[in-house]
Amino acid sequence: MIIYDLRCANNHRFEGWFDSGDDLECQLAQGQVACPYCDDICIERVLSPVSIQKKGAATRELESTFQAWRRLCDYVQENFEDVGHNFAREALKVHHGQTEERNIRGVTTEGEEKMLEEEGVPFVKIPMPQQLDS
Repeated sequence: MIIYDLRCANNHRFEGWFDSGDDLECQLAQGQVACPYCDDICIERVLSPVSIQKKGAATRELESTFQAWRRLCDYVQENFEDVGHNFAREALKVHHGQTEERNIRGVTTEGEEKMLEEEGVPFVKIPMPQQLDS
């Protein structure tokens, strides 16, 4: 058995147990998997938290990935204007040409993210730490 983390179109998260990845894909394609909260059958697989033992190559790969993420966060902190909770408003202004085009960063609610997607505004969510150590 394999346990997968799943999410419905209403953003409910839950687990599903399957014989294999192929079994999951087959059941999803046939609409046989439903959300236990709302019965929605528009289900997608989402990333699961993982645990990695710190040994040899796996440790080096994890450390390399972490360092790449830190470099990305540093770059965004240094090169993107922080607009805080006004991100959606500012992104719309840039998208519609109402303000100069520039790199911005900030925070959004799920509702704002959905609205930006519907408006065709490109954005990327990056998990940013509260404080970066040098």
